[in-house]
Amino acid sequence: MNLRVHRAKVSGKSPLGQALKYIAKYWDGLYLFLKDGRIEMDTNPVERAIRPIALNRKNALFAGHDAGTENWAIIASQIETAKLNNIEPHAYLTVTLKTIVNGHKQSKIEELLPWNYTAIV
Repeated sequence: MNLRVHRAKVSGKSPLGQALKYIAKYWDGLYLFLKDGRIEMDTNPVERAIRPIALNRKNALFAGHDAGTENWAIIASQIETAKLNNIEPHAYLTVTLKTIVNGHKQSKIEELLPWNYTAIV
């Protein structure tokens, strides 16, 4: 029997009905989790990874100007993305900025993204 059949047999206001309603609401995500073992059970790893970005966003309030805030956001994003890719941020930014200064073509900017870092070292 499927979930719809069970829900039809139970009062929607009963505790079991409420539980079945909750399961139905998140069924697609649960099914995907069970089908694909790479999917995390919860979002805690992602939330921990982006916490520094949220803290940097608060620091950007003191950048002094809109352009400064945008630049701060770009650098903070690059730093955190480097960390997520197990790359030392200072080394990554040093190599990337030197590469740009030495005339790296803007049309090939994807080569400089953190997940391609080993290709540019």
